[in-house]
Parts: sequence; C-alpha cells; structure tokens
Amino acid sequence: MNNILAQILQANKNFVAANQAEKYVDLPPAPDKLPSRQLAIFTCMDTRLVEFLEPAMGISRGQAKVIKNAGNSITGPFEATIRSLVISIFELGVKEIVVIGHLDCGLAATDSQKLIKKMLDRGISADAIKMIQKEMENWVDHFHHPLENVEEAVFKIRSNPLIPQDVPVHGLMFNPTTGELSVVVDGYCQTKPE
Repeated sequence: MNNILAQILQANKNFVAANQAEKYVDLPPAPDKLPSRQLAIFTCMDTRLVEFLEPAMGISRGQAKVIKNAGNSITGPFEATIRSLVISIFELGVKEIVVIGHLDCGLAATDSQKLIKKMLDRGISADAIKMIQKEMENWVDHFHHPLENVEEAVFKIRSNPLIPQDVPVHGLMFNPTTGELSVVVDGYCQTKPE
C-alpha cells in the first residue's frame, strides 16, 4: 500500500470500523450545514493551518464556513471565492467574513516564470500556459506581502457589488508558529488598526 489513495481508503476503513463518525456526527447538538456562528473564514491552503487555525480562533466543527485557496487571493469579481461567499451569505446565513493571511506564506516566494518552467517540465503544453499566463503573472507576481494581500482581499470583497454592505469583512494575520492572530482590518469600522 504505497500510494496515497490506498492509504486514505485504509484510514477510512479503520475510521468506519471503529465507529469514529459518532465523534463528529452525534455531537450535542448535531452540527448543521448552516454555520452556527454565521461566519465565513477565507484563508490560505497552507498545511500548517490544518487543525490549528480554527482552534486558535475558538471555532469548532459546524460553526463556520471555511474557504481556502493559495495565498487567500481573489482574482476576479465572480471567481470561486466570491461565489462561495455569495452562497454562504444568501443561502447559508453568513453575516460576517474574516479574511486570514499568515506569516511565512509560500506564495510570497513564488515567481510566475519559475512556476511556468516547472509546469513545462512536467508536460503542460506551452499553448495551455499561454491561455492563462497573463492572469498567472498578475496573480503570482503580485503576491509578495501577505499583510498587503489581506488588505487587498478585504477591499475586493468589501467593494464587490454582490456582497451586501451590512456584512462586516475583517482582515487578520495568523502566526503559524505561535497561533497568534493580529487585526489588519476591523470590519466593524472598515479601517486598519493603528
């Protein structure tokens, strides 16, 4: 069993055999698909945040919608993050949004030309890359400062015409070593802290 899929399936078989789902499904009260804290969290996909960020925020299963992508970046007016936030607000009862960046983000050290070379080396066609090269350069080469990215993401969400003005959008930075959060943008007053 050397492949990852086989490992996942074996872990799942063990999980089901040990009836581990009871820990997650039968919590009193049982979690609902609606976030009980009426909160959406938009953050990075960094592996160091898994099973760390939410507990550091006092968030447990069933309390928030969590949306992740590389560098918690927003690239367009109706891209996947905005679509997820629209559904979260209008269908799932979300009333506040928290954008969370983190220190030592890997995307900050990424360069579009190096990324393109790695893609070409792995067999991605030059024609496929040409279709997205400008967008990739605008995204990857623009992201160098996680704190500024949080400010920009908050601004893009806040100014998106599909997001109601009565939904506060906060911006925080997370330290993946200590678990400490710091406020970048207070969504209640939409200003950066002094």
